[in-house]
Amino acid sequence: MKKDIALLMLFAAIFVVGCNQENKFVDKGFPVSHSDAADEAQQEGMSDSLKIETRSSGVVMTGNPNIRLASIYMVNTIQKTGEKFIGSNGFHHGYSEESDGPGNQWNYHLMPGFEALYGYNLVNVAHHDIASNKASKFFEKPVLIKTFYFPTFSNDTLNSKPISRNYFLVSAYDADTNKDGILNLKDLRKLYFFDINAANKSQLIPPNYSVYGSQYDSANDFMFIYAKQDVNSNGSIDKDEPSSTFYIDLKNPVAAVKMFE
Repeated sequence: MKKDIALLMLFAAIFVVGCNQENKFVDKGFPVSHSDAADEAQQEGMSDSLKIETRSSGVVMTGNPNIRLASIYMVNTIQKTGEKFIGSNGFHHGYSEESDGPGNQWNYHLMPGFEALYGYNLVNVAHHDIASNKASKFFEKPVLIKTFYFPTFSNDTLNSKPISRNYFLVSAYDADTNKDGILNLKDLRKLYFFDINAANKSQLIPPNYSVYGSQYDSANDFMFIYAKQDVNSNGSIDKDEPSSTFYIDLKNPVAAVKMFE
């Protein structure tokens, strides 16, 4: 009996410590400034961000030997201690029977040919072309990146054929759409396409929608996108607003096709 009570107390202590650790990382985002002159920029998907301190966490290697990336994080401060820290690179992984069967080797990626990067307060990604020694960033100002899809370093296959990607997909909050002064998860989340040179940016989902999920269709090499429509145009998503399903042909990633709502 005493042993059971001790174990319960130990689990409770671990749970409390875990919660306290999580509480340090609950609030994602950062303040943005507002002005009449900034409205047009925000409508174009650009956040009028105040200057924030950022730091790179290291090099990310893509499947193109000439293209190397660096994830850029906001420098955060723990209020109680004043300690500064940045997020670390995390990678979404997935496993299904079809991803590790005959002719398919996705190396535990969510989709063949793409790795999916995420991290706490990931605000930009730097792009470096080794051949031309040219450096750039995907976004002109800090944004809040949810998931950054980039060509895999590994050799993935789909239906017995090598599969590689020559572009990037970025799911991000890039404007204070609800105008509360904070760029965070309460704003609308967009999905963008960038070519292999981090240029020719295009928005794949209509601007009055907010992405909340996705699914891969291996038979067609499609990416299904789930999004809610901001019907009342308040710049945020309400529970009763309708959901829609779109798809993107990953072989030719132009504007998403709406399937149904």
